[in-house]
Amino acid sequence: MGSGKSAVGVIVAHRAHTPFFDLDLMIEKAAGTSVSRIFATRGEAEFRALESQVLPAALREGAVAALGGGTVMDDANWKLINERAVTIYLELPFDSLWERIEGSADRPLLAGRTRAEVAEIFERRRPRYEEATHRVAAARPPGQLAGEILALWRD
Repeated sequence: MGSGKSAVGVIVAHRAHTPFFDLDLMIEKAAGTSVSRIFATRGEAEFRALESQVLPAALREGAVAALGGGTVMDDANWKLINERAVTIYLELPFDSLWERIEGSADRPLLAGRTRAEVAEIFERRRPRYEEATHRVAAARPPGQLAGEILALWRD
């Protein structure tokens, strides 16, 4: 959340002349409503079930996909992702992420949570993120990140 997955992913896909899939947008289309509304009315468990259902379509060969921060926490999802994709962790310290996301109304995991609670979620997820094929320092402009990611992806 806040690492720049969607912004950088669009640039990488454009430069590679390949499709880009944002998993959250795919979930919204499948559900006919926003991610925030899914969380509010159906709960996180229902959102995660939808996420797992839609994930295979986002992992099309040759495409670039921006996955939600919690997607990889499901072991079955993580197995599928690693079978079908090169994974890249856009690495930022929590303080930098917090600066980007604080006060954002469209991030359901922030709703009613303190900075400390969000930091705890990040710390629980970080070991899985660090299992990615590649780690890229993300505190740079999206165009720079996209260039590095494209080079890693093509290797």
